[in-house]
Amino acid sequence: MASLITQVKSKLFIRSSQKSMHALDGAYASLLRGRSLDFEDLRPYEFGDQVRDIDWRATARQGEPLIKRTKATRKHTVLFLVDSGRGMKALAEDEQSKRDLVVLLTGALGFLTVRHGDDFSVVYGDTARVRRLATGSSEGALEHALRTISSAIDEATAMGNRDALLRYAARNISRRMIVVLITDEAPMTGETEGLLRRLKVQHDVLWLTVRDADPVIRRGSGGTHRRDVDSDWLIPDFVHGDVDVMAELAADEAAHTARRDAALRRLEITHAEFGGQASAVPALLAMLNRRSHARS
Repeated sequence: MASLITQVKSKLFIRSSQKSMHALDGAYASLLRGRSLDFEDLRPYEFGDQVRDIDWRATARQGEPLIKRTKATRKHTVLFLVDSGRGMKALAEDEQSKRDLVVLLTGALGFLTVRHGDDFSVVYGDTARVRRLATGSSEGALEHALRTISSAIDEATAMGNRDALLRYAARNISRRMIVVLITDEAPMTGETEGLLRRLKVQHDVLWLTVRDADPVIRRGSGGTHRRDVDSDWLIPDFVHGDVDVMAELAADEAAHTARRDAALRRLEITHAEFGGQASAVPALLAMLNRRSHARS
């Protein structure tokens, strides 16, 4: 089996100039609350660095933008809550595997965590069971975590259950962490909002939504017929391209999305949607930058 870390890196280092990686590196600090005041050194400004990190006096002396780097006062831990239910076997919005998109998102943020000397841990599961991997801080540990997530989704027979993941974190994680929930478009429940509110008291929380492929195919768009992964129900041929059905589905999705987004705004939880692997890295960068600007 090919290294999943290598596949993740290939998505991060998209351009020969490595601007994608530099930008994500610069935005990574937005995951962390607070900053060290211990000066370490200066380095040239790179694309993606935050303007507030520029040392303006040194910049004026040298005639080029310089970034002030500080020593980290302590390690942070990023806790990934990953929905590994059978729903993740389905297709994402880009008609590719949701499982692969989940691995990419976990791997990208996990790689940034390791690269910056912080720790990570993974809690994954479904309605049947929730499991936790040991805390890691190396690429080897991250590779093991990604393989575990990928295999868990492949072997899943139970439905996803994000509330079970949130409940596990609320009950078992006492030390302050950065909690990253990776889930799908299942409607948010009142219990979900209550669990998020409870988690926010102790942790910093981010919500990453993996968008599903459209259940009904537009007429003339090609592709294959749809089968619901959870129920194994084959969507009838006559439904595809039906304008009324598509409009009703769109309205239902918009209502669920509005409820979720309103709840996350109230709780001040950073959120982003991901429709496919090609757009995942730019969407991650946009999310981190929004988070950074909100704290400026």
